[in-house]
Amino acid sequence: MKSLLVTPLVILTLLASVHADADAGKGIAAAKAGDYTTAAREFLKAAEQGDAEAQLFIGNMFKEQKRDEEAVIFYRLAAEQGNAGAQFNLGLMYDKGKGVPQDDKEAVMFYRLAAEQGNADAQYNLGNMYLNGRGVLQDDKEAVKWLRLATEQDYADAQSNLGFMYQHGRGVLQDNKEAMKWYRLAAEQGHAGGQYNLGVIYAKGQGVLQDNKEALRWYRLAAEQGRTEAQNNLGVMYANGRGVLRDFVYAYMWWNVSASGGNEAATVGIDSITKLMTPTQIAEAQKLARECVAKEYKGC
Repeated sequence: MKSLLVTPLVILTLLASVHADADAGKGIAAAKAGDYTTAAREFLKAAEQGDAEAQLFIGNMFKEQKRDEEAVIFYRLAAEQGNAGAQFNLGLMYDKGKGVPQDDKEAVMFYRLAAEQGNADAQYNLGNMYLNGRGVLQDDKEAVKWLRLATEQDYADAQSNLGFMYQHGRGVLQDNKEAMKWYRLAAEQGHAGGQYNLGVIYAKGQGVLQDNKEALRWYRLAAEQGRTEAQNNLGVMYANGRGVLRDFVYAYMWWNVSASGGNEAATVGIDSITKLMTPTQIAEAQKLARECVAKEYKGC
């Protein structure tokens, strides 16, 4: 096995995943002292002696270096000792087909082992496997069960997905107010999907009084994170003067930004509004769109 490439940033990032009571105490101490070469050596030694937390740590280091087959070796060693983090990571490797042949059933098996120990990442992923019928029979109620468990740990992705389940009545009775509650919880954590869907809820008045200004606010927050659907909807809001003064230049700008991210609906918007604009307005909108992309959608 080739030696590990020691990267201080990676060591410090992965250190948070190691429990303080791990046998790899010398590795932790060395990392905190800034001796990353010694830290890696001590973690590797502890891993080879059977310490599950050290095995997880070394597996993560190999994964960071895109040495997936070696990462799988150490994840499996830790997973066999019941380490939930390693079980989740091994499930993810099977899910994505990295270091092992892609296998949904194996992914589900390891996700379940970790999820049953309370690992929120695994609970969320297992919920999605049931939602999409991957490796298991499709089952909305089971999807809701595992997503809800993840939400109990404030898992934003799960909150957003649970909102979707309530909005569309999948595995639960359809309930727009419940959908809004879960979308808001995700949105307030900065989750772009939650922000976008909360914007849709306000725009349509589903389970809440219709409010274009609130819709615009949440669309903008999602748009600033690159959510192309939100960028497209901002174009619609500006084009029609909903929650904001009508402004064809900004409508074109947001549609241009959204279209550059692959949103086909935004292309239709551009085509529809171009005939209503002067060449000067179009040039200004295109300039603003370029600046917006350069600013990574912030403050557009």
